[in-house]
Amino acid sequence: MNDSYRKRIMFYLAKNGKRPMRYRELAAKCTSVQSERRKFDGALDELLEKGDVIKRREGFVNASSIGAFPAKVSRINKTFGFITREDDGTEVFVPGRFLMGALPGDTVSAALILSRTGQPEGEIVSISDEGSPRFTGMIVNYEGQTAILPDRLTKNPIYLVKGDCTYREGDKVMAEIVSRGERHSDHRAKVTSVFGSAEKAASCAKSVLEMNGIVIDFPQDVLDEAKRISADGISAAETEKRLDLRDCTIFTIDGADTKDVDDAVSIEKTADGWRLGVHIADVSHYVKPNSALDKEAFRRGTSVYYADKVIPMLPKELSNGICSLNPQEDRLAFSALMRLDSEGKIADFRFEKTVIRSRVKGVYSEINSILAGEESGEVAEKYADVRDEIFLMKELAGILTANKLRRGAPQLETSESKLILDKNGVCVDVIPRGRGESELFIEEFMLVANECAARLARENELPFVYRVHELPSAEKIETLRAVLSRLGIVPPDFKRVKPAHMAEILEKSRETPYFAVVNKLVLRSMAKAKYSEEPLGHFGLVLDDYAHFTSPIRRYPDLAIHRIMTSFLENPDKARLKKRYEAFSVSASAHSTETELSAMTAERSCEDCYKAEYMKNHVGEEFDGVISSVTDFGFYVELPNTVEGLVHVRTLTDGVYDFDGQFSLVGGAKKYSIGDAVRVKCTAADVNSGNVDFVVA
Repeated sequence: MNDSYRKRIMFYLAKNGKRPMRYRELAAKCTSVQSERRKFDGALDELLEKGDVIKRREGFVNASSIGAFPAKVSRINKTFGFITREDDGTEVFVPGRFLMGALPGDTVSAALILSRTGQPEGEIVSISDEGSPRFTGMIVNYEGQTAILPDRLTKNPIYLVKGDCTYREGDKVMAEIVSRGERHSDHRAKVTSVFGSAEKAASCAKSVLEMNGIVIDFPQDVLDEAKRISADGISAAETEKRLDLRDCTIFTIDGADTKDVDDAVSIEKTADGWRLGVHIADVSHYVKPNSALDKEAFRRGTSVYYADKVIPMLPKELSNGICSLNPQEDRLAFSALMRLDSEGKIADFRFEKTVIRSRVKGVYSEINSILAGEESGEVAEKYADVRDEIFLMKELAGILTANKLRRGAPQLETSESKLILDKNGVCVDVIPRGRGESELFIEEFMLVANECAARLARENELPFVYRVHELPSAEKIETLRAVLSRLGIVPPDFKRVKPAHMAEILEKSRETPYFAVVNKLVLRSMAKAKYSEEPLGHFGLVLDDYAHFTSPIRRYPDLAIHRIMTSFLENPDKARLKKRYEAFSVSASAHSTETELSAMTAERSCEDCYKAEYMKNHVGEEFDGVISSVTDFGFYVELPNTVEGLVHVRTLTDGVYDFDGQFSLVGGAKKYSIGDAVRVKCTAADVNSGNVDFVVA
């Protein structure tokens, strides 16, 4: 019966066009007796939920008559937001006055409006399904009342209603909307968690983690399971059925403060090439499918690293204990045993369940000192048994790096930070994180093992979790072409874009003043790497086969493929493997991509807060930096220590400035472009938002 009423409602609304019909008018048209009103209401609710009918202040309209489309609110800032169309995935900018108080996660109906930028712009016309009401902010006194100033959502404070939490002005808190208005400032909220002072980066980091769904503590059943596994240790029966590599020269190389050591290496030079071993902690032996540990690891998806802290994917009894490849201890491993020819090309490989004993816990900085011939006597003694292998690794890594360059892999430059905290957890210094020779050759060896794992899966048609990096979009390539032309750099023939094109662009500009601009443009033109059940290849590495095999302690995709590969080694029957793992590989790929993005967002936001905490002690000081990006409201300057701050256009006093839409602000004879050196003074640092403000000195 509701189907009949749905048709009537849609007919009369379509007939009315863009003019809204009030409830009473529409009900009178569709129903002749009061007793049928309940069926009418049910049909109307269904149409509203589907987005076929829009409720406006003046009444109801047919969604198609006003060009409305269903969308999801993806993100909200203080004065604008973005929605993602559900029909084609297009992201649409929404000015703040057209948001209707919508929150991230809300399902809405929206319509396009006249764009000022050429990019899609729209307005929200109704909210059909409310998403999460949670948000973070700082407690403030606003017009004599206690309120919360949201980190996002709105530039105006939201008044609070009484709850169970005790808080004070200046606290960083989590809150939730308890009643909604038609504007964000009309919402009312209550505080649900208090993190501490918003002037402390540690407090702000806690709020970032909670907002991104990142939980620090493990459930008790997960801890109990981890402790039981750790207490059981490694049985003699298990070691006897594995390939015994305990007499082989195998060792680990990591950062000095690394505790979750999950990869070790071995190397041997042969008459016709190399034998390379990459030995990975056999986490899948301990974390069984559908166990409490497995469910929690899947939910987390990845370990999260920020400042001097780590929120592990697995409890420390595994991550720092039985799974960690500690020196002089027997450990279960999953080994990639590879034979490379004299040119560093993969000649053969196999994967084996092994038992190993690492000779030494290598440290990047110590091995780099050996390679440079600058090691201390203590370091020389520590590495005496593996010194020859270290120099063999350097030789092979050089060959592998040259191969990567010959394949046309673009050599992009990125900056990473190391935060120095005092005993109270306050950031007292920020330094760029460098990479030496040993970091680079461990990276090369892991790439080979990852390639072999993916090749094994593709050649044997296994359900799998691949690490993929797709071709850049046509729109981004067109933007890159246009900007290169403006810079006087002849773009390659982009009929079919290749990685070598990107490498060529970078090399052409490397010794020019435009390199910083071009490096950033090429980076922005790239697609984002993700996980997929399909072997789509890796554009940036120029590899047909690639997966993440080497870090199962801290990444769920690695754990997932270990489980699949173990099952394959036990019984390679394709039908059995497909039935058991096909759905698993799909869900693991999708969920791992989501958790990776959440972790990256949280890590960056936390880092910004710590950097702002450091810069608070340097307000008023001058620094030399480089313009890292330009917008219509100013430009960002990156300092040599990787701290980034905004020079707002309103602080540029020598004329009116216009943004060229690409990489420059131009005002009269003055021009500020990406890559320009500039001296700035720090005028403000807000730990709560992670923002640093500069002015041109």
